[in-house]
Amino acid sequence: MPKINPCLWFDTQAEEAMTFYAGIFPNSKILNVVRYPEGPMGEPGTVMLVEAELDGQTFSGLNGGPQFPHTEAVSFVIPCADQDEVDHYWERLTDGGQPVQCGWLKDRFGVSWQVVPVELHSLLADPKTAQKANAVMLSQVKLDINEIKAAVGYWGGGALRSPLPPSWSGLTRPSMNAGVGRGVHGPSGRARG
Repeated sequence: MPKINPCLWFDTQAEEAMTFYAGIFPNSKILNVVRYPEGPMGEPGTVMLVEAELDGQTFSGLNGGPQFPHTEAVSFVIPCADQDEVDHYWERLTDGGQPVQCGWLKDRFGVSWQVVPVELHSLLADPKTAQKANAVMLSQVKLDINEIKAAVGYWGGGALRSPLPPSWSGLTRPSMNAGVGRGVHGPSGRARG
């Protein structure tokens, strides 16, 4: 099966955005910059497309004009191993951006991200902890897994035992997954599928 790679539409900021993202995520680099040729589309010589590898995932940024701004209908999930990773990605991506709710944020380019500790899924999947975990999560802007675990009375060591979504299994470090339909909750706090 071919690999699916997201392409983000920007007005004129594709190179700036891809460079910004490559500076945040480990194992990242700019792969290619394509410039507009002579013709009816774009100013000749200006950046048309930027391809980057962000922690092993290929992303493209296209400068296509202002017609299609980013919305929360598409977000990217960053499953974080611990609170330090949540804090790192939250601080870097909200620099010039805007916090939203329940782990969601918009970066300085208007792209939506979900910065989520992997343990949260286990707490939400367990009938004994789901209600309290959900209530605390809905009250937070940046997610604090330690506060959520304290609220549900989880003091055990090691990983929680409930199953994680298939896209999160086997993670040893943060990895980005297109968040369409995968988010825990939307920015409004409504459950997402």
